[in-house]
Amino acid sequence: MTSLVDLLHHPLRWRIVQLLIGRPLTTRALAELLPDVATTTLYRQVGVLVKAGVLVVSDEQQVRGTVERTYTLNAAAGDADNEGVDHDRLRTMFTVFVAGIGGHLDQYLARDEIDPLADGISFRQTALNLSDEEFAEFVTAYGELLGRYAGKPDTDERRRRVLSTIVVPD
Repeated sequence: MTSLVDLLHHPLRWRIVQLLIGRPLTTRALAELLPDVATTTLYRQVGVLVKAGVLVVSDEQQVRGTVERTYTLNAAAGDADNEGVDHDRLRTMFTVFVAGIGGHLDQYLARDEIDPLADGISFRQTALNLSDEEFAEFVTAYGELLGRYAGKPDTDERRRRVLSTIVVPD
């Protein structure tokens, strides 16, 4: 059985998963967001992710005689994979994570015009001196804060932004 780390080490599968963070999408919508990817390749990689349990079908609709599926991320897909994480696997997981962030930045930089300040581009690092109990409280409060804003639908007034967080003990 392929591990989640190995599965997501494939760049296109990583891009697909990144696009599905916080929102359901059909394969057609994924194709519109990935115009550089051949349709057959996209369908094949979505199938790999579904078979591995990373993606789940959240809706099906009949569209002109065919079934259009909507996919969402399976939030529990990585839970069982955490027990066997060693130094090398953790480094690989981190590398894949950072590559995903780099991919988002590359997409932003591919625009004809950019305005990092107006667009809210930021890179920050803060050291927190917390006891284990305080850290647990922080994680809970941070999760509650994110919960207030995550999952809101895309509208003309809302712009999708991807927040990436890394916590490493010093």
